[in-house]
Amino acid sequence: MLPRAACADIGLLLEGTYPYVSGGVSSWVHDIIRAFPEYTFGLCFLGSKPDDYPKMAYPLPANVVHLEVHYLYDANPPSGPVRSVPGNRDAFERIALLHEQLRRPADAPLDNRLVRRVVDDLTEEHRLDEAQFLYSQEAWTFLTDQYRAYCSDPSFSDYFWSVRLMHRPLWQLARIAEQLIPMRLYHAVSTGYAGFLGALLRHRQGRPLLISEHGIYTKERKIELFQSQWIRDNRNLIEYDASHIGYFHEMWARFFEALGKMTYAAADDIVALYEGNRRRQIVDGAPPPKTHTIPNGVDLRRLAPLRQRRPASAPKVLCLIGRVVPIKDVKTFIRAMLTVVRAMPDAEAWIAGPESEDPSYAAECRELINRLGLSGKVTLLGMQRVDELLPKIGVLVLSSISEALPLVILEAFAAGVPVVTTDVGACCELIHGSDADDAALGAAGRLVPIADPAAIAHEALALLADDHAWCAAQAAGIARVERFYSQERMVGAYRALYSTLAGAPDRHVPDAGRVVGPASACPYAGQRPAARG
Repeated sequence: MLPRAACADIGLLLEGTYPYVSGGVSSWVHDIIRAFPEYTFGLCFLGSKPDDYPKMAYPLPANVVHLEVHYLYDANPPSGPVRSVPGNRDAFERIALLHEQLRRPADAPLDNRLVRRVVDDLTEEHRLDEAQFLYSQEAWTFLTDQYRAYCSDPSFSDYFWSVRLMHRPLWQLARIAEQLIPMRLYHAVSTGYAGFLGALLRHRQGRPLLISEHGIYTKERKIELFQSQWIRDNRNLIEYDASHIGYFHEMWARFFEALGKMTYAAADDIVALYEGNRRRQIVDGAPPPKTHTIPNGVDLRRLAPLRQRRPASAPKVLCLIGRVVPIKDVKTFIRAMLTVVRAMPDAEAWIAGPESEDPSYAAECRELINRLGLSGKVTLLGMQRVDELLPKIGVLVLSSISEALPLVILEAFAAGVPVVTTDVGACCELIHGSDADDAALGAAGRLVPIADPAAIAHEALALLADDHAWCAAQAAGIARVERFYSQERMVGAYRALYSTLAGAPDRHVPDAGRVVGPASACPYAGQRPAARG
């Protein structure tokens, strides 16, 4: 049975992550919940289809008093013939105006009054409901007008179904916003669908919205879209250019950019993990005064004792800890091991992380291991306890093509493990330092280009074959994480945010003529709940 409550202090809006998917973001969410026992949490999980999330990956802490689960791509087709329904012409005109605004450069501000009107059309009195989107003459006219004006792909059928597929979840989010229990603060851990739900709730309930982005959602979705095989590309051989994505890939990317921009506009505070991502948020439309950085932090009291469990010399074990998915570029790590074992025959590699998110990619990794003759040297371990792994490895390797500020690097530093990582996200400042004082601590490992197995092999061997270099990197990592990346620092920053935002007075909702914020009457607010049995 999922926990249910009438209200909660903090509403976490979670897309494809905690508590059903393991990984860095999910671990962060789990730690945040446990760090604030004085607050009650309500979780709203958004997934694709039930089969993708067979069971929870984390036990729910006692202060999670509410969890509801919604699947955005699990709609059943109509059971019988459908008929045209009347459409709200004024609402469709407002949608057209909003689309025109969203086509402007990202730094052009949105008309917040127009955004609120569109949100009200979705959620108030159903002035623009899902049936109108699917079956009204006004929707057909809007789609055909947009197709003629902007679509560069010849297939109207592909355009029609793509628009339906990407927009239909918005009405489900509107229904969720109508019935979700009251919260004093909504906290979305991404933009995208979860962030847009936060924007709907912010406009509807008048309670503050906090956005915390680990990676930049729109950037990561663009990478996935570029790699995807399910989106049609109807360019012929003459038109095709591998350096440019097809129209429907571009349309999906613009859709997620639009969700991000509307989420940023609605948010009260926008948090990035490091300065580079904060600047990227601003480029993508976040108002600069709303943005700031809070780096990840790890529990040093838990991780520091792992150093005492390490053997006297560094094990010849290279380990990638992370989800087995394309964005982690596990195949490059596997290819690097071909060079490593030739130079260091007693070396081996472990790949520790869940394979369920993309089973076909995991199968391709196993096939690559066999094809390269590495079946005795490279092992996929599945999900493992990080605390058990870190004392047994010599080098942590990240071969990702996109990261933000990876928790696993900080965990490795705290446990006394040097790191070889691609130069993505904040990894450069984690290895070499973010300023002069930080850089003076030394290099905590090695930095390599993306998709370069030779570089990974060279830098890993340089550490494992040189005790002095390995020990220097270990010392730098320990000093850096203890000085700049403790969980206490991170929790303190979020405690201040939670206190300010959750304690804010109920707010008048513009254009609606009402004062809302029923969470103020929540009996849980600010109280420690009794532990569940």
